[in-house]
Amino acid sequence: MKIIAVLLAIHLVFSCSYEPKEKRVPVTNSVVKEPQKTEPDFSKIEAKAEEALKFCVAKKFSTDFCILIDMSIHSGVKRFFVWDFKKKSVIREYLVGHGCGSNPWSFDGSKDRPEFSNEDGSHLSSLGKYKLEGRGHSEWGINVKYLMHGLEETNSNALKRYIVFHSWDQMSDDEVFPKGSPEGWGCPTVSNNAMREIDPMLQKTRKPVLMWMYQ
Repeated sequence: MKIIAVLLAIHLVFSCSYEPKEKRVPVTNSVVKEPQKTEPDFSKIEAKAEEALKFCVAKKFSTDFCILIDMSIHSGVKRFFVWDFKKKSVIREYLVGHGCGSNPWSFDGSKDRPEFSNEDGSHLSSLGKYKLEGRGHSEWGINVKYLMHGLEETNSNALKRYIVFHSWDQMSDDEVFPKGSPEGWGCPTVSNNAMREIDPMLQKTRKPVLMWMYQ
């Protein structure tokens, strides 16, 4: 009986200490996947531009050009397009930042998955059509800003939230993918050089310019 008890104890020790080989899970290094680069879909831009022209004619906006911002594109890729209605093509492309929301300000926490809101204090950008009208002094970038009058339910609080179009020293002239553009509190921000090119265009037109942010 003593021998049987000893053998049983040895069996229990080894069965608890060693896991059968077929049950062992191999340890592998986890791989962090980089976001995929989203190239601009120019057929989508053209379709938006056609719709934008009809809107501008009906609302007596400028029919020289409009600004289209495709927020479905990674923020490290150029997604701010100046569309020339007469040439029927994109004549300028820039990076543009969006709102950080609950992420740290000036970082790129939502570079490939931005959220949007019309709520005051959300620190998020708002989708929809805007009337760019009212040039003023900005504390940011080259000290130029344009008021953004939200024209839809999704962006009706833009003026109340102090959402304006301006430049920012931290914005790059060149694409920074896979990194993203720095995120602010909801304003669409471009580089200083970009604003130096856009500002004269906005000043030259005698009618309001359409800015349309969409996904």
